[in-house]
Amino acid sequence: MACSTCHVIVAPEWFARLPEAVEDEEDMLDLAAGACRTSRLSCQIELTEDLDGIEVRIPADSHDMQRR
Repeated sequence: MACSTCHVIVAPEWFARLPEAVEDEEDMLDLAAGACRTSRLSCQIELTEDLDGIEVRIPADSHDMQRR
């Protein structure tokens, strides 16, 4: 985790199926544009058969806090 460019918003019915985000992920989400209650970094979601069909969307806003 070095950025929040993979920020996605997980559909509420899928969000509850995911393991909780670790503190480092939460810190990165604090920098993500358009973050909400069901925001996650897609690089931290381990795709398994249980998540087949997961629905996510990309936020309308985005910005890279590391770019100047």
